[in-house]
Amino acid sequence: MKIRKILKVIKSKPTIEGAGVHLRRVFGFSEAPRMDPFLLMDDFRSGDPARYLAGFPWHPHRGIETITYMLEGTVEHGDSLGNRGVIGPGDVQWMTAGSGIVHQEMPKSGEGGRMGGFQLWANLPARSKMMEPRYREVKASDIPEVRSGDATVRVISGTVEGRRGPVRDVVIDPVYLDVSVPAGGSFSLPLPEGHAAFAYVIGGSAAFCGQDDPYAYEAEGSGYFDMNREGLLSDGSLAVFGDGSEIRASAGDKPARFLLMAGRPIGEPVAWYGPIVMNTQEELRTAFEEYRNGTFIK
Repeated sequence: MKIRKILKVIKSKPTIEGAGVHLRRVFGFSEAPRMDPFLLMDDFRSGDPARYLAGFPWHPHRGIETITYMLEGTVEHGDSLGNRGVIGPGDVQWMTAGSGIVHQEMPKSGEGGRMGGFQLWANLPARSKMMEPRYREVKASDIPEVRSGDATVRVISGTVEGRRGPVRDVVIDPVYLDVSVPAGGSFSLPLPEGHAAFAYVIGGSAAFCGQDDPYAYEAEGSGYFDMNREGLLSDGSLAVFGDGSEIRASAGDKPARFLLMAGRPIGEPVAWYGPIVMNTQEELRTAFEEYRNGTFIK
């Protein structure tokens, strides 16, 4: 097994989206070339309803998939195709915008006013950008929980210890895992070589790939940030991995929790503006013209 090493560490940054939702941008436009096939990731955990209740009113998407994973509270969603629903703690909504959809996402608070989760954008290849839109709404009870090494893993997409997640038949062959490692514990997972992969810490702190010397890591010029003297990355830190066939992670003297994601790169030109991602600027102009003149929905 070739152990993947960290290429870069990114600390999520505060930003405002939608009608005034305060969130943290994990990565976006400037990092997207390195993250192919992934485009953007947002962390919208909050304990203040005033910072999220305005939500994300009606807006279009084309050419991508959006993956929303909830931890607390709920999100009510609706779209131009007549779909309506609510996702709550532990639920996932995997939406393929394809040829075009207009939707809204309105968060609601849970216990103690808290609401939180993550949204990931995945690109679609040219052959699939104008496919028919579709939803995969997965309830928490349908997501298998697996013991792997010392870790407990919720398998949304991909396979761990022979258990396959409920999200399947997706173009980029994704892996999406929620991994909890007890204090002093470790976790490892084989991943296909050539696939992009990253881990986002959402609780405690974790070390990855045996890179436990932060000073040597910094000297490599590979984006050192927020790693303590034990080589641990804290909540809100993203580790971007280089190529290889295995990911390894460990927790320090407290439990750690992270999201692990991987996918097959698309390797195509990206023309991106706001919520629409195509391959050429002409396709992008066409999409916005159709949205303005009412022919966006196919």
